[in-house]
Amino acid sequence: MNLFDSGERVFENIPIPNGQLLFMPNFMNDEKAHHYYQMLLKTVDWHQEKVTVFGKTHPVPRETAWYGEKGIKYVYSNVHHAAKQWTQELLEIKKVLDYYSPNQNYNSVLLNNYRHGSDKVGWHSDDEPELGKTPTIASISLGVTRRFDLKHKLTGEKRQIHLNPGSLLIMSGEIQQYWKHQIPAQKKIEGGRINLTYRHVK
Repeated sequence: MNLFDSGERVFENIPIPNGQLLFMPNFMNDEKAHHYYQMLLKTVDWHQEKVTVFGKTHPVPRETAWYGEKGIKYVYSNVHHAAKQWTQELLEIKKVLDYYSPNQNYNSVLLNNYRHGSDKVGWHSDDEPELGKTPTIASISLGVTRRFDLKHKLTGEKRQIHLNPGSLLIMSGEIQQYWKHQIPAQKKIEGGRINLTYRHVK
């Protein structure tokens, strides 16, 4: 599968207890990663959600979008979402992802647009009931490199991965039950990052 023409692609197994992490730094080459970043900025229907904490409403520090098969619905951050119809670019990326991550039946994708280094997402697990008990989530990064933190819920053990543009990180097994993850603010970073998390919603 040479659609992205990034040379030999091999997963690195990042050993962690209670879950599986697979990392492929060159899922896309630099040219394709830049192309899709620019296209998704233009073609995706981005929204900045709002959350209410202790009676005060705040804008979420990133933009999001939700695409997938017709009829797919999902709840995250206490907000109900109906998937918009796949775009050409999202299906092109999915075609290659399906080759390297077969038998997963990804039927939707949640996109996050971190517009600058102050945009972030706090500690959380992707453990919503719609995903099942041991979901497989494929995370593709475009734009600037951002830090990805993990923290074990019981032991407090921490890990860090720097997600470069064109990289693919697959989380599976019990990882959502035992680990939380975040993209912290990195205010010195000026560029933007788009993250695509393909998943199967039941």
